[in-house]
Amino acid sequence: MPSCRTLTTSKLGAALALVASCGAPSPGRGDEGGPGGISLSADSGAVDTTVAVDTAPATTEGGDSDGLCGAGGEVDFSYIWIANSTEGTVSKIDTVTGIELARYRTGPDDLTDPSRTSVNLEGDVVVANRHGGLVKIAAIGERCVDRNADGIIQTSTGPTDVLAWDSDECVLWYQALPFVPDDDGGNRWGPRPVAWDAGIPDPDDSCKRSGARVWVGWYEGVDANTATFRRFDGATGEQVDEVVVPNWAQLPLPSVRPYGGATDAQGNFWVLGKNNQLVRIDGETLEYEQHYAPIWVDFYGLALDRHGEPWIGGCDGNVYHFDPATKQFAATDGVQGCVRGIQIDRDDRGWVAGNDPCRLVEVDTATGTVVDDNIPLPGCVNPVGISIDVEGYVWVVDKDANRAFKVDPDSHAVVAEVGGLVSPYTYSDMTGAGLRLVLTPEG
Repeated sequence: MPSCRTLTTSKLGAALALVASCGAPSPGRGDEGGPGGISLSADSGAVDTTVAVDTAPATTEGGDSDGLCGAGGEVDFSYIWIANSTEGTVSKIDTVTGIELARYRTGPDDLTDPSRTSVNLEGDVVVANRHGGLVKIAAIGERCVDRNADGIIQTSTGPTDVLAWDSDECVLWYQALPFVPDDDGGNRWGPRPVAWDAGIPDPDDSCKRSGARVWVGWYEGVDANTATFRRFDGATGEQVDEVVVPNWAQLPLPSVRPYGGATDAQGNFWVLGKNNQLVRIDGETLEYEQHYAPIWVDFYGLALDRHGEPWIGGCDGNVYHFDPATKQFAATDGVQGCVRGIQIDRDDRGWVAGNDPCRLVEVDTATGTVVDDNIPLPGCVNPVGISIDVEGYVWVVDKDANRAFKVDPDSHAVVAEVGGLVSPYTYSDMTGAGLRLVLTPEG
C-alpha cells in the first residue's frame, strides 16, 4: 500500500472532506490489468496535465485523519472533481500534485452535459447532468466494485483513458432523472443544484457519521412553474424523498431555474433560483420556505459560511448574504461586473469567480466587506467555479480557458494551473470543503 503524505499547514487543521484513512489503496494501472485495469493497491498511472507549478505542498504536525474530530495530519488523498460539460465527463484531479488521475463518463449518452459536482465526507462525488441524470463515482479503489469478479478494478487511469459507459467499475450508481426541454429544446431547466448531506451521527462515536444522502433538483418549466427536488440514498442510489415546490418563480422572468444548492449541518437543503429566489428545505420535515430578493438580481453561485448562512454570487455585480434570523438579503459594495461561483474558507474569507473583467474576488464574510475585487488570474477568460482544497488553496475553474487555477489565499499568487479540461462548468462544492465547513466550523 502507498504511504501517507504528511501535509503540515495551519490551513490543514480543517481536514476537510477529502481525507481517507491512512494507507487506503489508490486507483492506478495494475500489473495484471493492462490498459484500463488496476489492482486494488496499485499506484496511479495518470497523465500529468499540470503546467506552471511553482510551489510544493506544505507540511506540518500530525493529527487524526480519519475522524471528524481530528485536526488532520496524514492525508492519503485530496481531489477536486471538475465536470467537462461538452465532453460529458468529469475529471478527478489531485489538488496537491495537480495531476488529473482519472476521467469518467457521467451518463449513457453524449448529451449528458454534466455541470455541478458535490463531494461527500469520504471524497466520493456525485455529478448532476443538465440533460438529466445523477451519477456517483468512488474516490478510491477500495470503494470501487469488481462487477465482473476478475480480481481487477477496470477504471480510468487518466484524462486520455475514458472507459465506455457502464465499463468503469468506480462508477457506483446512476439515476436517470426527468428532463423537461425548454422552449428552444435545450436543457436550461435540467438538473443543476446537487449536494450531499453529512449523514447521521454515530451514537457511540461523535466523530463518525453514516447514511449520507444527496439532494438534486430541476425546473418543470414555465407553464408548471414548479421545481422538483429528490433525495437519494448515497450508498444505493435509491430515492428516499421528493419535494415539489410550486410557484417557484415570480414570473415573468427570463431565467428561473434552480441553480445552486448546499446543505447545512442539520441536513437542510438551501437552493437558489437563477433570478431572485432562495429556498430552504427542512432535512427532517421536508417543509420548505421561499425567500425572494429584490426583483432585479441575477443569482449564480451559492455557498454556506461556518454558521450555515447563505452567500450568493450575483452576475448583477453583487455578492449577497442572507440572514436566516431576519429573513433579509444584504449586498456587499465594491464589486464590479458579474461574479459567479463562491466558496468560503475557514478564515471567513469568501472567494468569488469574477467576469468582465476575469479575476478572483475576496470578500470578508465576517464583516460583509470586499477585501480585493481584482485578484489577477493571468491567462483567464471566463472563470465560473470556486473551491477550497485540503491545504486551504483556492481553486478557480475557467470554462473558456479550459483550465483550473490554484491560488494561494494569502499571497494571491497563482501557484499552479491544470489544463486539458473541456468547457469545465462547475461551481458547486467540488472538493467537499463546504460540507466540512458547516459540519466542523471550528476545525
